[in-house]
Amino acid sequence: MSGPNVRPDLAALIAAALGRPVAADERIAVATSGGPDSLALLSLADAAFPGRVTALTVDHRLRSEAAAEAASVATQCAARGLPHVTLVREGGDFTSNIQARARAARYALMGDWCAAHGYGLLLTAHHADDQAETLLMRLNRASGSYGLAAIRPARRLQPGVMLVRPLLAVRKADLAALAAADAWQQVDDPTNRDLRHDRTAIRALLAATPALDVTALAASAAHLAADAEALAWAADLAWAGRVQEADGRLLVDAGGLPAALVQRLLASAVETLAGRPARGSEIARLAARLGAGATGTLAGIVARPGTIWQLSVTRPPQTGGKKPQNAA
Repeated sequence: MSGPNVRPDLAALIAAALGRPVAADERIAVATSGGPDSLALLSLADAAFPGRVTALTVDHRLRSEAAAEAASVATQCAARGLPHVTLVREGGDFTSNIQARARAARYALMGDWCAAHGYGLLLTAHHADDQAETLLMRLNRASGSYGLAAIRPARRLQPGVMLVRPLLAVRKADLAALAAADAWQQVDDPTNRDLRHDRTAIRALLAATPALDVTALAASAAHLAADAEALAWAADLAWAGRVQEADGRLLVDAGGLPAALVQRLLASAVETLAGRPARGSEIARLAARLGAGATGTLAGIVARPGTIWQLSVTRPPQTGGKKPQNAA
């Protein structure tokens, strides 16, 4: 895509992300912040699926301007005959890691609304620049293959609700041009320029470094996502043939497997027993301990080495006993 006169085929992009065409009776919600990206997506969705689209705007009550911005989006949607709903986040702890907490709250609000009103698809306007930023952020955090796959084109948000990001190959500048061509009044969120946030700092780095090709970085993330999907498929096969349950323990035969598969099996075993996932770096350290013949613990799970690794839930330590070595 290049310029506002060349518009992507949104129906085809959504079908590619989902692996199936959009159903004829499927209703679509579009996360609409009022920024140029989401407004461009809303225009594309309304053109591709007339009468089936509702815009959702979330007001976190974090900025005094947010209510007026949501009202501006609502007014513009009304003028175009587009249904619009403002969802307000009341309360919540945003004193630390503000962006991550706000994002989780935003998806929860929109997912709940979609489930309650029979909307099977929720679209967001994540684009190629977002994808490139995410890849660089994950590289800077020493992420593994799963993390480097960056933003996925689709995932289940709630039962019956799919979150779809169909614009991951489209540049931000092209979306801004499209929104301007459609005469949307765009919202300027100053937090997008706050260098205290990791993403904003990476965004500034990309803008100042022409040698970093955003389109190529986004394509690399897509390739990594395909590799991660293949690795997950192989890990499922390995789990079926190499993991057994016995007396509340998981027995893992990791012998001869590549390190990436070993870590996938170990991560699945820990999550199965602990009921929650562990970080990739913690799993890597635990795998290294087991490979070296040492016992390790992680997330309340003790893992013992040997030809077959044995994982079980730890018991409370006896009074005066030694605290188990933590893998992390």
